[in-house]
Amino acid sequence: MRAVVQRVSWAEVEVEGSVRGRIDRGLMVLLGIHDSDGEQEAEFMARKLIGLRVFSDEAGKMNLAVTDLSPTGGVLVVPNFTVCGDTRKGRRPSYADAARPEKGEALFELVCDRIAASAVPTARGVFGAHMHCRLENDGPVTVIVETPSDRTGSRSSPDG
Repeated sequence: MRAVVQRVSWAEVEVEGSVRGRIDRGLMVLLGIHDSDGEQEAEFMARKLIGLRVFSDEAGKMNLAVTDLSPTGGVLVVPNFTVCGDTRKGRRPSYADAARPEKGEALFELVCDRIAASAVPTARGVFGAHMHCRLENDGPVTVIVETPSDRTGSRSSPDG
């Protein structure tokens, strides 16, 4: 799995003219799921996202996670297969490693459910839909989070 994560003052996702998910201060996550990903990677990703220390403490250091912002901090997760695009060859990204929709949706929902189970307000985009995302990037702070795996399918132990 690969995620583009932005620290935001607010974020929302709209589908067909209707806002389907919104958060105030927190994380906006564009989540890509590879074909070789499974439940272990989903668990790792959820733990990593809720524990990611990108919010400033009282000394101005990025030392707090979204869980430290409660009850106001939230996570908006948007499924985005293009995050899995491989741009190493040519000019057109290859999406051959992206998960098929059935598998991708199940793992997307698992990541979202695990984040929500940690008592972090969780909003989500709509799998397979054309979405419009709006956000106010705070910082800007943007990081890439990847599960510990290689493209051949061999996995190291995700410890969060």
